[in-house]
Amino acid sequence: MIIFITGATAGFGKAMVERFIRGGHLVVGTGRRNERLDELKKQYGEKLHTIELDVRDEMAVKKAVAELPEKFAAIDVLVNNAGLAVGTDPVQKGKREDWQTMIDTNINGLLNVTHAVLPGMVSRNKGHIINLGSVAGEFPYTGGNVYGATKAFVHQLSLNMRSDLLGTAVRVTCVEPGMCETEFSVARFAGDQKKADAVYAGMTPLTADDIAESIEWIVTRPARMNVNVISLMPTDQAFAGFSVNRK
Repeated sequence: MIIFITGATAGFGKAMVERFIRGGHLVVGTGRRNERLDELKKQYGEKLHTIELDVRDEMAVKKAVAELPEKFAAIDVLVNNAGLAVGTDPVQKGKREDWQTMIDTNINGLLNVTHAVLPGMVSRNKGHIINLGSVAGEFPYTGGNVYGATKAFVHQLSLNMRSDLLGTAVRVTCVEPGMCETEFSVARFAGDQKKADAVYAGMTPLTADDIAESIEWIVTRPARMNVNVISLMPTDQAFAGFSVNRK
């Protein structure tokens, strides 16, 4: 298969690049950090096509997809992985610029790439879109306000895409991880490694490869099967109880 992965330079994206190439597939990996893309390219050579790309830039996304080399053009699987959380302020103290960054990346970026790739899948009557959601899109927590809302959008969009694509052979899955130790928390805390480490202190989180392995399983199911939504949490994490303010 030809796998197109956004946010391929770290975390889930990098783990998926490695796993899919080991599995014998061709991969298109995109990301904003060109030096990391170069490192991946040196490691995997002709099996990997890399593109420096900010998914928030609609025209750049269209150009990147339209100009794919023939060997990588007929995309079988799109993994909309690029996304982030910024800050943990309560909504009444939130920074508008942080909200916009999450909306532009997690929502508009996903829409930009999907809009560029999906018509080709429909015309070939073949393909699978994996959207990276989060348990935060279903279960609220203090400080997760806009981030959780963007992931709720991803969840509902995925279900609606399945409805729109009924009658085609194109599949859609929303993958919703819980706590997973990657660079996610480092980015959320503006590079503060101490704060990021504290998020996972005293518990065993999921790994990026856990998520990559799950996605590999999803996209290799028989064509008759669509995994609509899959939610994954570490054993040390569960659903929060109701919050109560007691006076």
